[in-house]
Amino acid sequence: MKLLQVRKGQFVYFKNELHKVYSVKPLAKKSVLMFRVKDMEQFEAKADEVTYYKPKHLDSLMLMGTRYTLREDVGAEAGGFILITKPDPDYTDHYGLNEFEKVESVEGKDVITTRQNTVKSKEFYVMVPGEEPGSNDISYFDKSQVPSEQLEQDANLEEQLREANAIKPSIGDVYLNLDNGSTAMVVAIEQDVVTLGSGEKLTFHALYKSDSWNFLYSLNPGSGEF
Repeated sequence: MKLLQVRKGQFVYFKNELHKVYSVKPLAKKSVLMFRVKDMEQFEAKADEVTYYKPKHLDSLMLMGTRYTLREDVGAEAGGFILITKPDPDYTDHYGLNEFEKVESVEGKDVITTRQNTVKSKEFYVMVPGEEPGSNDISYFDKSQVPSEQLEQDANLEEQLREANAIKPSIGDVYLNLDNGSTAMVVAIEQDVVTLGSGEKLTFHALYKSDSWNFLYSLNPGSGEF
């Protein structure tokens, strides 16, 4: 279904793949800003280039390379994920349409997420890992148009993203030098080259594969959220 008015949070198909709108800039030539759900890569498009989709029970999708099935007939579990499709937040909560959230605790049928949002059961689908029997794959608008090579890449996407995230360091990451026992912090990053406090410069891949350097910890740890 083509949209006359796109709004933040909607799921849309763009170039046959499922995306989520994260911002709309009405005055821009390409007003729809979105990310591809399977790998979070960002894109821009005109409103007439996207097709609206409303997720439903037993839809199956890939998020960051991992396959999930949306279920309305199972309970959420701590440590699992939910997709908020009917947001009705209280004034103390901060979430919107089609947000992915991690469950911190369960209170009856409702949940408290790691972002400290209290979400009622009527507002979300539980994201069950894997592709459930009878599910509907919504990763593509028309899967028959997807080359077999692309489907093979999708099958390996989770591992590729895991390695890519592991390879990419951040300023503040601290590494141990296995040769002499010293430590050094990443103090600068320019394109794909990092500079350590010891003065050494290595590419992302060389640092990740190095037999001399081992990641210890980060002074700026991520949240672990989507």
